[in-house]
Amino acid sequence: MWTLVMYDLPTETKKDRKLAARFRKELMQDGFSMFQFSMYVRHSASSENADVHKRRVKNMLPEHGKVGILQITDKQFGQMEIFFGKKAQDLPDIPQQLELF
Repeated sequence: MWTLVMYDLPTETKKDRKLAARFRKELMQDGFSMFQFSMYVRHSASSENADVHKRRVKNMLPEHGKVGILQITDKQFGQMEIFFGKKAQDLPDIPQQLELF
């Protein structure tokens, strides 16, 4: 599973910028990586684990701004097409799930 967090936070005042930076920092501390400037992604081994991270994001939401959280499967993520201009780019590597017996 992939958890995508997309956000648009106010940055007009120094306090707003500080809160936006804190939200971004907390996302990275929870294992999210920047996909675009205001979009972070995180891979999880299961939907249960993805739900844990979704709850964490909900707990760190700033008071103002707009935040969207989307969970998609590896297959759906793999169907994404990414372009820089008109040149196609490869998707980021999907972490392999470790199985212990």
